[in-house]
Amino acid sequence: MKALGELKEFKIIGRRIPTDKCPKPPLFRMRIFAPDVVAAKSRFWYYMKKLKKLKKSVGEIVFCSQVFEKSPSSVKNYGTWIRYNSRSGTHNMYREYRDITITGAVTQCYRDMSARHRARASSVQILKVEKVEAGKCRRPHIKQMHKANIKFPLPHRVMKSQFRSTFQAKRPTTTL
Repeated sequence: MKALGELKEFKIIGRRIPTDKCPKPPLFRMRIFAPDVVAAKSRFWYYMKKLKKLKKSVGEIVFCSQVFEKSPSSVKNYGTWIRYNSRSGTHNMYREYRDITITGAVTQCYRDMSARHRARASSVQILKVEKVEAGKCRRPHIKQMHKANIKFPLPHRVMKSQFRSTFQAKRPTTTL
């Protein structure tokens, strides 16, 4: 899978094709993060082959839809549990991100893994993603955003005025 652009969240339900031996096969539901529907379905069959020994040739997708965020207007903390293959082996990892949507947090995770660990998108598997309360966050770069008196200084302010001329004899002061 290539993590192109912003990833989307898909809910996919699939099963084995009913036969005389098993007329009502069990349904399997997965939450897949992918750039489009085709990649999501492909990822679903990738995991089904690994987890349940079920290939696309003997299975069917019953339901596939994109899941949208309920409240994309507030910033939330997300914890992601991932497994990835590096050059030396397979590793498990827990990471935290702040974003307004869960898909934004997962996209950040893929970008972060490729930047810090050189892990390709195809070698990263998202195991679980969930919201984390502010008190339960572990990582210091996420905790520092939870302070009530947090300030963001603006050190280089250039004043725009409609009455000021374009050219002046002295340099402007941009520091406070």
